[in-house]
This record gives sequence, structure tokens and C-alpha cells, in this order.
Amino acid sequence: MLPVITQLSQFSPSSKVWIYTAVRPLTTAECSGLQQELDRFVQQWTAHNAALKAHAEVFENQLIILVVDESQAGASGCSIDKSVRFLEQIGAQLGVDLFDRMRFGWVDDSDTIRFNSKSELTALQADGTLQPHTRMLNTLAGTVHDLKENWLLPLENSWHKRII
Repeated sequence: MLPVITQLSQFSPSSKVWIYTAVRPLTTAECSGLQQELDRFVQQWTAHNAALKAHAEVFENQLIILVVDESQAGASGCSIDKSVRFLEQIGAQLGVDLFDRMRFGWVDDSDTIRFNSKSELTALQADGTLQPHTRMLNTLAGTVHDLKENWLLPLENSWHKRII
């Protein structure tokens, strides 16, 4: 259930990762158009006029994963701001919020990724749907290493435990 990022092997384990969650699943057409826009953005993304080695992918129709290998050129505050503005514009075009940090992903017993709000997760935990072993998506993974090693964490070992 690791995100299938086609170019992940080309990035060092310490490469920066940002994960954005859409408040609703995107349609196939939206994902296709979004991926084209992401590809264009990362090809021209720079920091202090230096090209960034970057890649972005849509995952499971509801996540955007952005990767930057800072071994060649570091992502500066200005370049990070560019990515945020870009994603805000794309979200506005799609009519979807990509910055709602109160949507949380988890994997159900049939290996389907589900997304819920904090209050919904609390209710799911109370009714027994969420168990200590339920796998949670670690959308706070900050590096390629974290993404590879800690993408899915049992609820009992995840940061989600503190909020529900």
C-alpha cells in the first residue's frame, strides 16, 4: 500500500516530502489533468534560479505527494511558497481544498483507504471500527525514508492516537 511513485528510487532517502490530502476523491479525469499540471510544475520549479530535482504524483485519487531531492539544490522558503501557491490555484480550479489538515487516512479490513474527519475517526474508534492495529496513513512523513518506512502505522503507534 506504499504510494507507487514512479521515480522514488531516483531520490535520496533524505529527500523532502510533502503530502496533501484532497477533501474529496478526485475523478479519473481530474487526476489525469492534475498529474499533467504537477508534471509541468516540477519541471520548471526552481529555488534561487537553480532547477530543483522534484517529482509529484497523485495517489489513490485523493493525495498529492511532492518530493524534492535537496542534494542538488535546496528548496528555499520562496520555492516552497511557489508550490503552495500552485497547489492553492489547482485546488481552486478543481473546486477542492488540498490544505484541510483535519482529514485523516486509514486502511480498512478490505485494504481500502478511507478518509475521515477527526470527529468521524473518534466515532469510528468508539464503535470499534478503528482498532489499535488499524493502519493509519502517515501524511506527516517528511522524507523519502519516512515515506518508505513509516507510511502506514498502526493507530496505537501513530500520531493520530493523540487527536482522537
